[in-house]
Amino acid sequence: MYGQLASARIADLTWFSVADWRAHAAEIADNIGHLFPGDALIVRSSSVREDTRTSSMAGQFESVLNVLGSQALVNAIASVIDSYGSAPSPQDEILVQPMLSDVRLSGVAFTHDPATGSPYRVINYSLGKDTEAVTGGADQTLTFVAAPGATDVPQQIAQVIALLEELELLFPGTPLDVEFALTGESNILYLLQVRPLVLSPQKSGAALQESLARISKKIGEAQRPHPFLHGRSTVFGVMPDWNPAEIIGVRPRPLALSLYRDLVTDAIWAYQRNNYGYHNLRSFPLLVHFAGQPYIDVRLSFNSFIPKEITGTLADRLVDYYIDRLVAAPALHDKVEFEIVYSCYSLNLPERLKELRAAEFSERDCEQLASSLRNLTNRVIDKDTGLWRSDQAKLAVLAQRREEILASGLDPISSIYWLLEDCKRYGTLPFAGLARAGFIAVQMLKSLVAVGVFSSGDYDRFMKGMDTVSGQLGRDLGCLDRSSFLSRYGHLRPGTYDILSPRYDEAPETYLGNTCKGPDAETREKHNPFSLSLAQMRAISTLLREHGLSSDVVGLFDFLQAGIELREYAKFVFTRNLSDALSLFRQLGKQYGFSPDEMSYGNIACIKELYAGTDDPSAVLARSIREGKERYQETCAVWLPPLITRPEDVFAFHLPACQPNYITQNAVTGHVIKADERSRLEGGIVFIPSADPGFDWLFSHPIAGLVTAYGGVNSHMAIRAHELGLPAIIGAGEALFQRWSQARYLHIDCAGQRVNILS
Repeated sequence: MYGQLASARIADLTWFSVADWRAHAAEIADNIGHLFPGDALIVRSSSVREDTRTSSMAGQFESVLNVLGSQALVNAIASVIDSYGSAPSPQDEILVQPMLSDVRLSGVAFTHDPATGSPYRVINYSLGKDTEAVTGGADQTLTFVAAPGATDVPQQIAQVIALLEELELLFPGTPLDVEFALTGESNILYLLQVRPLVLSPQKSGAALQESLARISKKIGEAQRPHPFLHGRSTVFGVMPDWNPAEIIGVRPRPLALSLYRDLVTDAIWAYQRNNYGYHNLRSFPLLVHFAGQPYIDVRLSFNSFIPKEITGTLADRLVDYYIDRLVAAPALHDKVEFEIVYSCYSLNLPERLKELRAAEFSERDCEQLASSLRNLTNRVIDKDTGLWRSDQAKLAVLAQRREEILASGLDPISSIYWLLEDCKRYGTLPFAGLARAGFIAVQMLKSLVAVGVFSSGDYDRFMKGMDTVSGQLGRDLGCLDRSSFLSRYGHLRPGTYDILSPRYDEAPETYLGNTCKGPDAETREKHNPFSLSLAQMRAISTLLREHGLSSDVVGLFDFLQAGIELREYAKFVFTRNLSDALSLFRQLGKQYGFSPDEMSYGNIACIKELYAGTDDPSAVLARSIREGKERYQETCAVWLPPLITRPEDVFAFHLPACQPNYITQNAVTGHVIKADERSRLEGGIVFIPSADPGFDWLFSHPIAGLVTAYGGVNSHMAIRAHELGLPAIIGAGEALFQRWSQARYLHIDCAGQRVNILS
C-alpha cells in the first residue's frame, strides 16, 4: 500500500480509463456496484489535460454528485466522458467514490497565495454538507489566511493546515490546491483532491516570517500607552478616516504612497483638524505603513475627533470606548465617523448620546461632550465667520499660483517642488477643512431626517440639487466639444496619486469614447427641485434655537450646500497641481532614461533632495527607484487583514465577509458588460453573479476582466483567472457588485485592490 496520510483520510476509490470503459463498460459498472453497494456516488473527471504544471483546467470537465443506481451511474460516466470533448484521449480517466455523509465543513485550501506566490495557507471553506459550495462560488463562504508557523488558528483550520504541510513534504517545491471535507462530530478530515497550483512561488517562508515578525513587533510597540495621546491602545485599519485603501489602494507603488503621506497624512491632516477645534495631533503621522501597505493609526484618528475642550479622563474614556466599539464591530471600519465617533453637533445628538449613557458615561460627561461639540460646530457653520469660508478663498490662490509656476520657466525639479508645496498650503489643507465641513453638513442633513423635519425624499431632492463637480462634468460631457471638455477636465486621473494612471487628456478615447456631442446637446437632467416649506422653516428655526446653534435657517442651508459642493470642488482644484506634478515627474524620468513604470517606484522625497542640493539627478532617481523596487517586492508578498487589532493578527486572520478577492496583480480598464452581451465581450469587464464553472466559456473570448458578486479566492473562476493572468474580483459582495455593475467604464487595480468608476 502507498500514499497513506497521517493527517487525513482518502475515501475508497476506483478508477478506469476511457479506453477501459469503451471495452468493458458492463463489467466495470457491475464491479462498482459490488464495491459500493447502495452508496450514493460521485463520478469525477481525471483527464490527461487536467492538473498539469501549466494548466489546472479547474471546472472545465464534469463531476456528477449523488449518483444512485446502475443506470444513473452509466449516465454519469457518459456525461463525464462527453465533457472531455468529441475526441477524448483513451488515457483520460474517470474516478468513482462514495459520497461522504455528515459533512460539517468543506472547502479548498492553497499552500500559497495565488495572487502573489507567497507561502500563505489560504483556506476557503463553507459550513454545511455542500462540498461544492466553495468551488462553485457560493455566497456563504469564509476565508482564513495563515502565514507559515502561525499558531493562533482555530482547531478545524489547524487540521487542514497540517494536511497541507504533510502534502508539501510529499510534493516538495510544488504549490498545491487541495479540496477537503470534515465529517462527523469528531471532525474527521478527508482529502478529496490535490492538484498543482499553477504559479511560481515568490518568497520563502523564512523571509515572510521575518517580515511579519517586524510588523508584529511594530504593532505591539504602537499599542502601548503614549504620553501625548488619550486611550490605552490602538488598532490599525485601511479604511477609517482618510481611508488609504480607497484612495491609493492597499498595495500602492512607493511614489503614490509617498505623495499621499506628504500631501495629507504626515502633517496636513492634523494641522487642519486642530484649526477646526479638535485636539492638537501635530507631529503625529496619521498613516503608518507595514511593509509598504498603508494603515490608519485609529487611536490617532479618534484622538483627533475629540474637541479641544475635552481633556483628562473623559478624553481617555471616549477614545477607549470608540476603539472597543470598532473591535466589537469591525464591519464599521469604513463608517467610523457616522457610526462610532461623536465629532460634531447634530439635531439628533441628544438621542445618539444615549449609547454613551448605556456604556456608563455620566450625564455630566454627555453634557460636557455635547457642549463642546456645539461650540465647535458653531465656529464651523457661522454664516459670517464660518471656518469653511477662509478655506474656500485659498482655492483661488492655488489656481492663480499654479498658472504662475507653469508660466515661469522654472526647471522641472523646481516646478514639481513648488506645485506640491502649493498643493499642501492652498490645496490639501483647505480641502481637509472643507471635507470636515462637508461631513458636518451631511450629518446635519441626516439629523433633519432623524428628527422628522425632512423625509427621505427631501434628503434625496436636496442632494440631487447640488451643483457638484461630478454633476457639472456629466453635463459638460454631453454638451462641450472634445477640446473644450479636456481643457477643463483633462488633468483628472482615475488614480489620483498614480503616475501610471493616464490623465483624461492623455487617453480620451479610453475614458470618454464618443460621448462629447457638441454644444447643441441637452445639458441637464430634470429633477423635482428641492424647496423648504414654511412649516419646515419654522421647525428648523425652532430646533436651531433649542439646540443653541448660532445659524439661522438661511445661513444653515447656505452652509449645507457649500459644505457638500466645496469638498468635491476643492479636490478637483488641488488634484490639478498634483496631476501636473506627476506629469512633470514622468518627463523628468524620461530625461534621465527612466520609464513611467520605473518612476512609480521612486519616492517624492527625492524632489526635495534635488531642489535643495547639487546631487546628480540621475543618481538620486536611480537610488530612489532601486530602493522602492526592493521594498515593493515585500509589499506585494505580505498579506495583512484590513483591520489589525493585535500583533498576532498579522500571522493569521479571517477575511471579512465583505472583503472582495482581487485575482492577479494586474490592472485593467474596460467597459462593463453582462455575460449575455456576446457581441460586446471583447475588451469588456464581465459581471456575473457567482464564480460558477458554468461560466468557463467566457475565457474563450478576449475579455479584459471579470467581477463576480459571490465566490472565494479558491473558486474555479478564481483559479482560471490566475492562470490566464486575467484581472478579476471574485466575491465582491452584493453592494459593491451592484454599484460597479451600474458603471459604463471601470478601472480595476488588483495589486492595489482598488476600483475606480470612470463613467
